[in-house]
Amino acid sequence: MSMNKLDGKIAVITGGSAGMGFATAKLFVQEGAQVVVTGRDQATLEAAVQEIGQGADGFHGDIAKLEDLDALRAHVESRYGRLDILFANAGGARPGLFEEVTDADFDFTANTNFKGTFFTIQKLIGLMGSGGSVILNTSIQGVRGTAGLSVYSATKAALRSLARSLTAEYGAKGIRINAMAPGYIDTDIMRKTGLSEEMIREMNRQAIDLTPLGRKGTGHDIAKTVLFLASDDSEFITGVELTVDGGWAQV
Repeated sequence: MSMNKLDGKIAVITGGSAGMGFATAKLFVQEGAQVVVTGRDQATLEAAVQEIGQGADGFHGDIAKLEDLDALRAHVESRYGRLDILFANAGGARPGLFEEVTDADFDFTANTNFKGTFFTIQKLIGLMGSGGSVILNTSIQGVRGTAGLSVYSATKAALRSLARSLTAEYGAKGIRINAMAPGYIDTDIMRKTGLSEEMIREMNRQAIDLTPLGRKGTGHDIAKTVLFLASDDSEFITGVELTVDGGWAQV
């Protein structure tokens, strides 16, 4: 008898072609799930699906575009007929000092992190039945104050609030809604926001100094936590924000 935690489960991971989403997709497949991975960049997505191997299904799309979300729902429904697990992971940031944030910067971050995640869940949750699990990727920045992250932090706080509202709304249907809040995780996202290598090094140093466990988190640290929230190991847990930060925001 198999001991896999996700045997026979259908999962969607948005932004699953790199970083935390990719690490989680790999672990989900190892644990027996069929995983639909979404990504904005076709080449990166194809490479990720190839590396994950059998059990991964790539879907090219941007969560900030509602027509892409409609197409994602149609894909999942026609190919699998249902959905058991959703890791609403895709996100982005354009850091900038408050007085320098433009309308376009604001819309990019809010449309991806909050609006995009909101409608990802809205479009897909109808495919879930009792026992379904939704995990929102928030951030310790949702509870901290950090210069240059005003829009990003606000969108992550909004997702924490959304997890509570959906917990109240979907509890009776047996669908669990939780948030997972990463601390400083070793992924490429910093480079994607346009920060220089020097700025990244300085942020690394500061973050590690502030983290009681004295290291950056890894994609695998995140993946193991998301697996816990996705699986029956957490079947009586809903509405929480589980922080994976080496203690940074806790002390």
